Amino acid sequence: MPHFFIKADEIIDKKTIIISDKENYRHIARALRAKTGEALLLIDEKQIQYETIISQITSNEILCEVKKTYPSKRDLDLDLYLAQSPLRSDAQLTIMEKATELGVRAVYPVITDNCALKRDVVSKKIEKWQKVMFEASKQCERAKIPHCEEITDFDSLLKNKFDKIIVFGERSTEKSLKEYLRENLVQKGEKVLVIIGPEGGFSEREFNYFKEKKLPVVSLGNLILKAETAVIVALGDIVYEYQG
Repeated sequence: MPHFFIKADEIIDKKTIIISDKENYRHIARALRAKTGEALLLIDEKQIQYETIISQITSNEILCEVKKTYPSKRDLDLDLYLAQSPLRSDAQLTIMEKATELGVRAVYPVITDNCALKRDVVSKKIEKWQKVMFEASKQCERAKIPHCEEITDFDSLLKNKFDKIIVFGERSTEKSLKEYLRENLVQKGEKVLVIIGPEGGFSEREFNYFKEKKLPVVSLGNLILKAETAVIVALGDIVYEYQG
């Protein structure tokens, strides 16, 4: 069932919603070529979902009859964040999409010593990455749209208050993620930050920085993973361990 974000002022009453947003209208009426009688799943900024049936399509509005209303359950009850050294091209788009599907609240693009992109290039891509997260939220029926933050560095990043910060480094033999999570259970409502480096890995200087800040550096096992794969595995493992 196609999923679209609406605003509360488009809800006329408990039985009727009028979609007047131009982008939604174009997508539904023209791109999808929806017809009366077809189903739409709508969600407002209060994270309420509406199962609806299209009752009328005019030249600039779509009228929907509400069949069922309920709070969205497509969310984690912990605050999961990703800080990641941006990659080139499609690899970064994959990360933004998959991070959205895995429930992150926000992604922090961090410039690292071995970052594949320069700062000015990253700044120009923020808007595009945000759009990818928006579209991914619609596809996986997320109620909250995650945010792509402005480019940052580790000192600025750590000024935010997180309950747990987990750094992933392929050179770390101290502890695996699984071992770390067994000793440091993720609790409901906690703010958890996952830090993942570039394809070339973190530099020696950065590993020393993590050690100085007393941040746990863990591994994802013996396999060598591409950066985008590491993001998916790391976030997926944390979500699995938490929900399990």
